[in-house]
Amino acid sequence: MKEETRLVSTGRPGVDQADDRRALPVNAPVERASTILFPTYSDYLEGVRSVRYGRFGTSTHRAFEASVTALEGGHSTRIAPSGLLAVTAAILAFVKAGDHVLVTDSAYDPTRTFAEKFLRRFGVDVEYYAPTLGAGVAALIRDRTKVIFAETPGSLTFEVQDIPALARVAKDAGAALIVDNTWSGGLFLKPIALGAAISVQAGTKYLAGHSDVMIGTITSADARVASLVYDSLSQIGSAASPDDAYLAHRGLRTLAVRMRRCGETGLALARWLEGRPDVKRVMHPALESFPGHAIWKRDFTGASGLFSFVMPPMPEAAIAAFFDALSLFGIGFSWGGYESLAVRVRPERARTITPWTEPGAVVRIHAGLEDVDDLRADLGRAFAAMARAAR
Repeated sequence: MKEETRLVSTGRPGVDQADDRRALPVNAPVERASTILFPTYSDYLEGVRSVRYGRFGTSTHRAFEASVTALEGGHSTRIAPSGLLAVTAAILAFVKAGDHVLVTDSAYDPTRTFAEKFLRRFGVDVEYYAPTLGAGVAALIRDRTKVIFAETPGSLTFEVQDIPALARVAKDAGAALIVDNTWSGGLFLKPIALGAAISVQAGTKYLAGHSDVMIGTITSADARVASLVYDSLSQIGSAASPDDAYLAHRGLRTLAVRMRRCGETGLALARWLEGRPDVKRVMHPALESFPGHAIWKRDFTGASGLFSFVMPPMPEAAIAAFFDALSLFGIGFSWGGYESLAVRVRPERARTITPWTEPGAVVRIHAGLEDVDDLRADLGRAFAAMARAAR
């Protein structure tokens, strides 16, 4: 079955049961519950349809999880109420006081904050590695290394990581490779097929796709890892809303068409920006000029709409004029929705061993579903306003 067909068909009422002839809705309905009633004592002992109590999810959650599992190519998926909690619960599934974790130096800021302010406080030793290190990360492995945490590409500066190489190192060390797969939406990269133990996503982004849901997903490679993840989420009291699970599942149905459009528009904008004299550098893995392009081309089947570019050094007033002149690009955090966004990011504040030394402002772009010519024109007006303010 092709990817697009799986996205449309998995997790739908009756679709996976060939003998189910009832009239059913197209979408799995929202099932809200705290208490679940069991028809018999044996059902009470074992649970019915893997639904036991509202905090552990209802049939609405199970339907979405089934679709994400099919998308990621894993053993099973569990939902968290945010992408950050998906990251933290995945890491906590493997570590305890005294353990050692390796985190990519290009990690999402909240992941880094969790490592610095939570893991360290509870006695877990955190060490950062250069995102382009690949198999060289083996030199950093210790006896107590339990997790290698990767994010590919990095969501600010877009370094592409060698996931198969990291997976081999993790396997040899008896550690778990956890990959933040949000940039690809699970569509363009399959970390589990490349050897990862877990693929996590901020489903808030591309899975939900409409900028109105907070949700995260954790997809496990096998039953052992799935059990650890389930225990981790249960013990920290995680509970995702069934309404959010429903909305994310509905968004997932159009993931392929949305992401391909966003990716095409994003790459067209990146190529246009690359040719402008008022842009110093464009950071997009699908550009042949980008340092990580070869690994991206090997492991990914497409690109999302998220990338960054570096401006030449400019006065703050000129940078402000650029953003204030935008009308189609909203100024706001997050990405992956249908709308285009532009925000200034500061990689220099989120580095430990790979200093960011570019003097110019870094602008992160998310290309949405608007017409590419209109988006180019919007950016062109912003550059013109910047130039006027810089005089």
